[in-house]
Amino acid sequence: MMNRRHFLLSAAAATTLPHLRSLAQAPAATLSLHPDRPGPKVPANFVGLSYETQQLSDPTFFTPANTGLVARLRELAPHGVLRLGGNTSDYGFWKPTPTSVAPPRPKRPYKVGDPPPDLSYAVTPEAVRNLHGFLEATGWTCLYGINLGTNTPQLAADEAAFVAKTLGPRLEYFQIGNEADRFGSTIRDPKLTGHPWNADAYLNEWLTFTKAILARVPNAKFGLPDVASNAEWITAVGDRLQNNPIREHVACITHHYYIGGPPSNPQMTIERILKADSRVPRDAALVRASAAKLHTGYRMSEGNTCYRGGKPGVSDVFAAALWSADYMLLLASLGYAGVNLHGGDAQMVANSLGGTLPGDAIVLAEHGNPSEHPHPYYTPVAHIGDKYLLEPVAFGMRFAGLFAGATVVPVDFNPGNVNATAYAAKHPDGTTVVAVINKDLSQNLPLNLPGFHAEYALTAPAANARQASLMRTTQASLTHVLPHTSAAIFRSRG
Repeated sequence: MMNRRHFLLSAAAATTLPHLRSLAQAPAATLSLHPDRPGPKVPANFVGLSYETQQLSDPTFFTPANTGLVARLRELAPHGVLRLGGNTSDYGFWKPTPTSVAPPRPKRPYKVGDPPPDLSYAVTPEAVRNLHGFLEATGWTCLYGINLGTNTPQLAADEAAFVAKTLGPRLEYFQIGNEADRFGSTIRDPKLTGHPWNADAYLNEWLTFTKAILARVPNAKFGLPDVASNAEWITAVGDRLQNNPIREHVACITHHYYIGGPPSNPQMTIERILKADSRVPRDAALVRASAAKLHTGYRMSEGNTCYRGGKPGVSDVFAAALWSADYMLLLASLGYAGVNLHGGDAQMVANSLGGTLPGDAIVLAEHGNPSEHPHPYYTPVAHIGDKYLLEPVAFGMRFAGLFAGATVVPVDFNPGNVNATAYAAKHPDGTTVVAVINKDLSQNLPLNLPGFHAEYALTAPAANARQASLMRTTQASLTHVLPHTSAAIFRSRG
């Protein structure tokens, strides 16, 4: 029995199919699977969403009574991870009683693109209890963000104790602070504090908060550093904590990823988000090295296509589905524990950006109606009227989620000059699946997959279509030619 499968993808395969001859214009390509060198296992809860912590200020949002949102999360993934964080994470306060007040905070100037300095909201026991019911209804677990920027260790410990007791096994771990690598220009601006802000200063504060929480919740787990983009902080965490006993409480190394932005950036196009980004494997290497020092996992805990709410015509169209499918399967192949794509309700994300969604100005300038788009533009689950809807980016997440629970099989893939990627995995029942994602906007990809049959197809009328479809399929032609701007999953036994 061969321990290595080899498939030749070539235009020659299309010559035996006259009706497909006109589609097969791409040069020869090769795909080799290596089941003898199994890769990482994709966790069952690999798929995740990220919401602003300020969503908890409305106790009726994350509740089992919000049946529309519950249904969409169950549709997105049977076992997912809800992350609560975002820019608003560092402006809320724990309010255990009606008379509890927010801790005092120093005044600071407003910086465009960040929450207003006076933003303040309460998280109450009712909201946390409802959150538990919501998680039970969806089958999901939670990464719970705690304010570092404008909080005290004592209040953080009080909140953590209640959350840990209430959520129980639905709590994965705590995240203290959001994108603290950006605090130096906002909450911890050295010009205002008189003290430098760097990875060491962050870790000193993080340790103070962590020790206060552990005094109340001895078995608490944590993720860090949840940086926006400063990869050096990831390395610093591994170096500083590798000999610290507290490393036993580190559950995950976390970071964020947005392709670029803001929405006004003319370079943020469909073509841009469908290109390979060398930053992804580079940062993954740093994350993996730091996680190895702490003997823990790693996760992309917040990200999406275009930062500051997404870009209309890019973040809310089918191209975003191809991006999310490709990006998430790439991270799965690199050993990530999961991916949380950011979204939520419009006002909460707008609050995190200073009060408005920049994408609205683009739609208005083009004489469109912003209310006809999801808000924010990149959200996987949109709240439009009284309905919750899965947006195109969510269909790519569902596509990637079909690898959940399987073990990655290394792939050598050369699609020639076609912008395409491929991934493979083996499920516990012995089934091998191959995902092929053709991100090319004009070229079809010839295929030759003997012994495989098409099982799912991810399609839309065009890359800029405001819709997506992920359907089971028996279309035999997909094993010979995968059309441009589409993706498919193929399955074989053994």
